[in-house]
Amino acid sequence: MKKGKKIGLSLSGGGYRATIYHLGTIRKIKEMNLLDKVDVISTISGGSITGAYYGLKGDNFDEFDKGLIKIVKKSIIKGIYFSFRFIIIIFTLLSVLGLMIYLLFTDFAWVSTPLLLVTVFIIIKYQFKIFPVSRIINKLYAKWFFENKNLKDFNKSPLIAINATNVETGRPFTFSKNKMSDSSYEFPSNGEKPIRFIPDEFPISLAVASSTCVPFAFTPIYIEKKFYQDEKDFLKIKPCLVDGGVYDNQGVHKLTHGNSSYVCDIVIVSDAGDMMPRINSFNNIIQLLVRTSDIFMNRIKNYQMIQHVYDNYKFNKKSIAYQSLGWDFDSCIKGFMDNLKKGAIIDEVIDAHEISRTEIKKEEWELIQDKLEKRINYNVIKSKQPTKHELSIARSVTTNLKALKDNEIESLIKQAASLTEIQIKLYCPILID
Repeated sequence: MKKGKKIGLSLSGGGYRATIYHLGTIRKIKEMNLLDKVDVISTISGGSITGAYYGLKGDNFDEFDKGLIKIVKKSIIKGIYFSFRFIIIIFTLLSVLGLMIYLLFTDFAWVSTPLLLVTVFIIIKYQFKIFPVSRIINKLYAKWFFENKNLKDFNKSPLIAINATNVETGRPFTFSKNKMSDSSYEFPSNGEKPIRFIPDEFPISLAVASSTCVPFAFTPIYIEKKFYQDEKDFLKIKPCLVDGGVYDNQGVHKLTHGNSSYVCDIVIVSDAGDMMPRINSFNNIIQLLVRTSDIFMNRIKNYQMIQHVYDNYKFNKKSIAYQSLGWDFDSCIKGFMDNLKKGAIIDEVIDAHEISRTEIKKEEWELIQDKLEKRINYNVIKSKQPTKHELSIARSVTTNLKALKDNEIESLIKQAASLTEIQIKLYCPILID
């Protein structure tokens, strides 16, 4: 907390790219002597790996920093491929395929067709049970990242809020040290008693797996009966948890929504998202389905940005410093000045920068920008930004859980750090002593 105001940090989704990008953000916040003042870290998908790991290791920053870098050099995807379950499934499928081919050259060739149909039926009907990808990921997370620790093992501060999307209700499901809940269960509108869960023994790895389980690629996660305060409620509801980015890919919703128990006064948003690439060739329905899903997700992201960040000055009037991997450093000052011209900068920020209303009324924009650049030491921050080559490397990293290379890690961290510093100094000057 700073000057009586509650500070929140949101870490977006984006696989390992996000995990390391947010390390750059956290490093810079620590360098600015603000990390110990952060009250809540709200996380989504790849950002949940960073946030949860910090929730365990944050009291020893060097251990957290080095440990996170070491782990993202291990491939979760490769871990899945080499898991016992995956090997058995591949062996079984190859055996069935071999049997069908063998039967084609015997008197029982007719058996191949029903065998194929039965195999396809079983795979479609029982896919999630046959190959529970998210459960495999959970085991890898528990082993590599979270040491089989539970939500109760998080440090007291900051409060870590890990967000998944509950397909049953269409709302966020949030895990933290204090509680795990969906607002529709916690505050039912039908007059029934609230349904509550027991967070203490819930594995951190499973909470993060819930937050990172991308639809189409991974299997949804369900909450076992033992985690219900009243086990009878297990028969009433069935939370089906998938990637938190389906509902809110920045993790900012819980920090800005007025009725949220995680709401903060000042919010720093670290977004590892990049511009949506152009694709002009689609060879099958799967490619088209995935692209369509990406468009939906991008629309959701844009809506969330408008609601919680860009239109903040109209409603919540919070100090929000937002930065994204897809941004160019040189656009930050211009973006602030454009917002100032259209009245989208809140009074608290204007006053902290000592910009007079007379200067704004007279439209002395060059004078204001010059004053602003000197105030935040713009040239010093600019000298720390990544080169074009480094930026290209950072943006070329895909949003999956494949191992990262050293140059990818360094480039992502550098971009996040430079944008974090300038955006905090521009939009949250109250944090700067």
